[in-house]
Amino acid sequence: MSPKQIVLDPDLQRLQQEGYEVEVQNGHVLVHAVPYVNAQRNVLRGIIITNLNGNIGDLGPPSDHQVWFVGEYPCRHTGKPIESIRHTSQNFELWPGFVAQHRFSNKPNGGKFPDYYSKMKNYISIISNEAKEIEPDATPCTFKVIVSTEEESVFRYWDSASSRANIMAVSAKLAMEKVAIIGLGGTGSYILDLIVKTPVKEIHIFDGDTFRQHNAFRAPGAASIADLEKRMTKVDYFADVYDAMRIGIFPHNAYLTENNIDELSGFDFVFLCVDKGGVRKLVSGFLREHGIPFIDVGMEIMMLHEGNCLIGTCRATLSTAEKSDHFDRYAPQGADNGNDLYATNIQVADMNALNATLAVIKWKQVCGFYQDLVKVHHTTYSINAHSMTRDEMAITEEVTQ
Repeated sequence: MSPKQIVLDPDLQRLQQEGYEVEVQNGHVLVHAVPYVNAQRNVLRGIIITNLNGNIGDLGPPSDHQVWFVGEYPCRHTGKPIESIRHTSQNFELWPGFVAQHRFSNKPNGGKFPDYYSKMKNYISIISNEAKEIEPDATPCTFKVIVSTEEESVFRYWDSASSRANIMAVSAKLAMEKVAIIGLGGTGSYILDLIVKTPVKEIHIFDGDTFRQHNAFRAPGAASIADLEKRMTKVDYFADVYDAMRIGIFPHNAYLTENNIDELSGFDFVFLCVDKGGVRKLVSGFLREHGIPFIDVGMEIMMLHEGNCLIGTCRATLSTAEKSDHFDRYAPQGADNGNDLYATNIQVADMNALNATLAVIKWKQVCGFYQDLVKVHHTTYSINAHSMTRDEMAITEEVTQ
C-alpha cells in the first residue's frame, strides 16, 4: 500500500476531511500541529504518531492502543503533566532521522480502538483540549495539506512487519546500495528469498543456468509445471517471482569468468554461492583484492552406506577488508570431490535453507542489525552431531552466554 492509497482509507480520509494535518511515512500515520500545553503553560504544537496495521488496500483496526509524541510532555492548562496518558519518556528513533520523545498509553473502554480515526481523535482531544483552555482558538484542524516527504521504497507495499515491531530504524541499517548473489542453486536462492525482504536498493543475481525440475525441489516457494515448461533462466525466473514484492532486482544471465569478473566492481557486499572451486578462487580473489566484503557458503553432503543415511556439514565464511587471511583455510578452491553427492542435486532443501540463514544472519551482524559480540568469521553446522562451531573471531576474549 502506497502512502497515497493509505490516505484514501476511510479512517484517515475522515481525519483529513475534518482538517487534521495527516501524513503517512514508513508505515506510520502522523497528525501534525496538535496544540498542547507545556509545563510553563505555553501553547505549542506537537505530532502524534501511530504505526499502521493493514493489508494492501485496507487498514485493519489498530494493533495496539499506544501512540508516540514529538514535543515536550503535554500538560493540563494548569501546567501539571497529563498523567492519564503517561507511559515512557525517552528518545524513540522510529525511522532514521525521525525521533519521538514520548510514548503514551490511554486504553479505551473494551481495551481496543475500533479504527484509526477513534484512536487518533482520542489522543488529540486529551492533549489539545487543555490548550483551548488557554487559547480558545488553538485547534489541530488547520486544513493544511501535507506534502509527503517519504522516499520511494523498494517494496511494492509497505513493510508492515518492521513498523509493527517498531524496528524501522534498525531495519534501515540493511539498506545497502548494491548487493550481489553469485549462484542461484539451493543455497543462493534461499539467500535471495531472505535478502529481497530487506531494504537493499539493488540486488544483482548472477547465474548462467536454466531453472529446471530438480531446482524446484531445492528452492523457496513452489514452481508450477507451467513455470518449468517455460525453461527460463534461473535469474529471470527468480527476478520474476520476487518482482511481485519489490523493485531493484537485476538478473545477470551469465557465469562469472575472467572476461566479466569486473562486473563485481562497486558492490557493497557479495554472497558467493558456487560449488566449483575454480570459480570460488576467481571470485574470492577479485573481491579480496578490491576490499569488497563477502560471505562464501558451502556444503558437503555424503551418503553413509552403513546406515543408509546422509551426513555432512554446511558453512558460512565471512571475508572483509579487515580480515581475510583465514579464507583459504576453509573455502575449497581446487578440484571438485567426485564423491560429494551434493553436486548431483541431492534433495537437501532444509540444509540449503539453513546454510542461507547462517549467511544472512552474519550479513545482518556486519550491518549492525544484530548484535555481534565476538565477530565470528567462520560458522559450521554438522548434521550427525547436530552441532554448530564458530571460528576466526575478530576478538580473542571468549564471551559466555
